[in-house]
Amino acid sequence: MPLLTLLAFGAAMFLLAASPGPGVFATVARALASGFSHAAVLVLGIVAGDLIFLLLAIYGLASMAEILGGFFTFIKYAGGLYLIWLGIKIWRSTPQVKNVEGKNELSWKKNFISGLSITLANPKVILFYLGFLPTFVDLTSLTSVDILAISMVVAVVLGSVLLSYAWAASRAGQIFKSRRTLRTINRCAGGVMMTAGGTILLKN
Repeated sequence: MPLLTLLAFGAAMFLLAASPGPGVFATVARALASGFSHAAVLVLGIVAGDLIFLLLAIYGLASMAEILGGFFTFIKYAGGLYLIWLGIKIWRSTPQVKNVEGKNELSWKKNFISGLSITLANPKVILFYLGFLPTFVDLTSLTSVDILAISMVVAVVLGSVLLSYAWAASRAGQIFKSRRTLRTINRCAGGVMMTAGGTILLKN
């Protein structure tokens, strides 16, 4: 897989991971309550859940492409339209200022399980990967090394973004009190999703 493709995928993942959502708010809440170290374990669980959905999406799409042939084209365009719709929804959404409060202390194990549950309880994550991946890679020609590289990009980018939120929250926690900041983040994420969806629709 070309390095440029991985870098483009990583840049898109960065913008999307930075968009406030359940994982971000849970990470901030944990950091406010228990400090950076506990939040880091929660982030580890969130990343693990994302990797599970990522691998399910990769192997599921690759298998469907081989078995169903032309029907995969329908799935690809449906994914593109879904991303455009999701991007428009995020772009037009009214930023909700969150009063993120700390949560009670949890053990390291419970922190990890909590993070894992946050992702696995949200089926939209796998729908995102189903629609997002075909923009960057040909799933029918991925090698084991390619899959490992994609997984590492997701883990590093998502983990770094959430850990940055945790670090900032453990010291300040003011980012979620600014409507302007939230609006900028939402528009960046929405723009990326709409662009990715449009690329899928135009891609041969």
